[in-house]
This record gives sequence, structure tokens and C-alpha cells, in this order.
Amino acid sequence: MTAIAPPPIKQQADLADTRSKQLITDQWISATWDEFAQVLKNPLYAESRCYYDKNQIRQMRIETMPVGSEHAQDNGIIYFAIALYCTLKNIPLAGLINASYVKTGVQGCQPDISYYVGEAAALAPRSSSIVSLDESPVPNLVIEISSSTINDDLGKKRLLYEQLGTCEYWIVDVQEVKIIAFEMIDGGSRQITISKLLGGLAIADLEAALILSREKSQSEVGAWLLQKYSHNL
Repeated sequence: MTAIAPPPIKQQADLADTRSKQLITDQWISATWDEFAQVLKNPLYAESRCYYDKNQIRQMRIETMPVGSEHAQDNGIIYFAIALYCTLKNIPLAGLINASYVKTGVQGCQPDISYYVGEAAALAPRSSSIVSLDESPVPNLVIEISSSTINDDLGKKRLLYEQLGTCEYWIVDVQEVKIIAFEMIDGGSRQITISKLLGGLAIADLEAALILSREKSQSEVGAWLLQKYSHNL
């Protein structure tokens, strides 16, 4: 009987080297899809936020910067405000925080907040693994909370989300306390002040809530939002 030879030592060493190799982080670097896929499996980057786009950017970004309290609080305010508005307006909604999405061979992203709105809410994925956009629909609304990545969020990530096929893309500028919202159109985007996707939600109202949160507690901001939205029913 012929014995089956073990894999060459070099192959085993290459695998170990791939999993231990540290890449350049917090900036866009050239990479293939296979290299990006390896990063997603690499325990060194389990807590990182990873982005990839083959179409326009042809690059990968691994974000390892820690999330500060202002970033976290603004994330909570925006998530709560949208949920409250859609509840009062009876708009079906499914929100995901820090969900990872991949379209095999093409794109990968991990927005701070993403939503499936309207009829799409019933199709929102429920899984403990990375969301495959080969099997699940793209979220209608994607939001990045930006405390130190505003240029990337306005630039290359915006290009990524234009190609991904989401309906709206918002950037919450933590430092300037403002929201820059875009509607995706014909492979591009244009800035908006009212969300059509969310039934006429005014971006200015969310900005006012963020400003108020600098002085008031989250429950007080919630009470203010409830009063404002109730008057518009």
C-alpha cells in the first residue's frame, strides 16, 4: 500500500505566515480579493473593520482605530431616532449594527449602521456569520459614524457604496455634529436634506438631536424626538 505523503513543510509555513502577517492598517492599500478574504479569516483582524472594492477603488482598508465615546453615543442616538421615527410612521424597518457584508470577488464593507426598509425589512439576513450579498439583498440605507475617517467616508467609501447598490448613504460627522446624506442615482450620488426612503425624515431634525445630546441625556433627547415626530403624524 502506498502511503499518503503529508503536505510539504513549505505549504504549512506559508499558511502560518499568512495568518500571522500584519498588514498596513488604517489606510487604503492595493489588494486582491483573495488577500481580502484571508484578512476576514485572520484572527489578528477579528476586531477590525474591513472594506474592499474591486470596481472603482481596487483597494482594501483595515480600520483598527478604537471607537471613542462620542462616536458610540452618536451611533446610539441615530439608531434610536430612526427606529422611533419609523415606529411612529409605521415604516417596516430592520436595523443592523456593525454588520459585515461581502459580494464575492467584488466588494466588502462593515458600516456602523445599516437598514433594510419597507418591503426589504422582511428580507433582512439573520445569521451569526458575515452577510453574503450573493444570497441576501443589499441594505437600503447605510450609515457611517465618522470621528476620524471623514475624508475616507466622503471619498472612497462613498464610491464603494455607490457601486454596492444601496439607496441612501449617510455620514455622521462627529466632530462637526452634522449629517451628510446622499441619495444614490445611476451609479453616482447627490446630497439630500430629506430622506425619501424614510418617508420624508428631515436630516436637520437628526442633526438637532445630535446637538441636543451634547447637553442633555439620551432619554431627554428621546423625549424631544418623540414630541417632534408626534406633531408630524
